[in-house]
Amino acid sequence: MNTQHQASTTAGGELKGGRRARQAAMLCQDEGFRLWLDRRARAKYNMLIDDGTHTPEDARDFILKACAVASRAELDHNPDAAKRFNQIQYHYNRYLRRFQQP
Repeated sequence: MNTQHQASTTAGGELKGGRRARQAAMLCQDEGFRLWLDRRARAKYNMLIDDGTHTPEDARDFILKACAVASRAELDHNPDAAKRFNQIQYHYNRYLRRFQQP
């Protein structure tokens, strides 16, 4: 059996989160990421929301929906979800670089 694609699970049968799940959890706690979500919603969807509107739970929900997963742990076991999460990180980091330069 090829163990390379076997998913790690807890005793209860749930997937274990790894590096990507931890990165996603930290991202959800990042005020800058949540601010990016606010600004993204205004720019992309023409929503009238104030800065500081997105909560850590909103950020979690955004990542789960955008990556089409039910839990952040799946980011470490689903290649398509991992790719989508990497794209989110890429766009957020691009946003950070744009606003950090004079």
